[in-house]
Amino acid sequence: MPTAVVVDAVRTPGGKRNGKLSGWHAADLAAETLKALAERNDLDPALVDDVVMGCVMQVGDQSVNVGRNAVLAAGWPEAVPATTVDRQCGSSQQALHFAAQGIMAGAYDVAIAAGVETMTRVPMGASIGSGVGFPFGPEVRKRYEPLGGLVPQGISAEMIADQWNLSRDDLDRYGARSQAHALRATEEGRFEHEMVPVEVRDQEGNPTGDTLSIDEGLRPGTTPETLGSLKSAFKENGKVTAGNSSQITDGASATLLMSEEKATELGLRPRARLVGFAVVGVDPVTMLTGPIPATRKVLERTKLGLEEIDLIEINEAFASVVLAWEKELHPDMERVNVNGGAIALGHPLGASGTKLFATLVNELERTGGRYGLQTMCEGGGLANALVIERLG
Repeated sequence: MPTAVVVDAVRTPGGKRNGKLSGWHAADLAAETLKALAERNDLDPALVDDVVMGCVMQVGDQSVNVGRNAVLAAGWPEAVPATTVDRQCGSSQQALHFAAQGIMAGAYDVAIAAGVETMTRVPMGASIGSGVGFPFGPEVRKRYEPLGGLVPQGISAEMIADQWNLSRDDLDRYGARSQAHALRATEEGRFEHEMVPVEVRDQEGNPTGDTLSIDEGLRPGTTPETLGSLKSAFKENGKVTAGNSSQITDGASATLLMSEEKATELGLRPRARLVGFAVVGVDPVTMLTGPIPATRKVLERTKLGLEEIDLIEINEAFASVVLAWEKELHPDMERVNVNGGAIALGHPLGASGTKLFATLVNELERTGGRYGLQTMCEGGGLANALVIERLG
């Protein structure tokens, strides 16, 4: 069976809602990461067998196969195919799984896994408000009525905080940690190798002459005390706030994958190999607990212990998700989200999977670690997990 290897992984900075990336069309923003992969690796795009792109809100700017439109926007040959997948917040991590599995199956030699979400222009929930129906039919709603019915993710995050006895202070301390770690990583230049600087465009799409090269969501000076002053976001006297939740963000990311044989043929250095994958389902009410069984499943499949994993990226959809996962699995938190996460850097939904992956690959190289694990909770009660091994 061919080995799927990582040649490169890049991302744009995270742009705040109505911020410096809000003038970009999603297809054009995603195209920036595709072009960067080709330019950085002297890659002929005609060699790409498929582009698999994650995107959650597939309406408006992001409709009609945004992956294909990104390929065309990048100026790549029309013969390069692409598809767009939706596994909610884990869409581009799932794209990565699909692309790597295609290589391992012998169906691809070269594939790109990518993701995009312009949450300013295509807001969260836009696909539900399209006026053509509702995603949860009568049978689904009836099934979960005994459990109180399906609820928004913010309420799920509150339920998780209560179930695992997490206090408001616990969540705020973690939120401040994310900001501090992300600021340190930025100041030390840890993101520079994965970052694709992007020109700033106005709302008509015209360049302003400025460039965004760092994440816009950083908030220097954040402390648990400053976060403690914020109002709860989803219920009265709740624990979940804007300061201990992921930020609404515009962004794109992409990963270049190949068979090891193809990388050797092209004279490209494999940076890591894909070791194992897992995807799980959990109940769609609390919804966000999937990283717990997903982590267990991928470790079982790879025959690795958590103590053997050098670095872990778990998406910070909400602080309660990470802290519940910690309580169940007891990781060394000095290895977890060492450069911050979505609370500080943003969560551009469909782009977050390959965004986190770019950080994981680069941080393994910076620290000399061997194994990395990535896991993400996803709407509807799903989660992905993968393990990679650094090469060289």
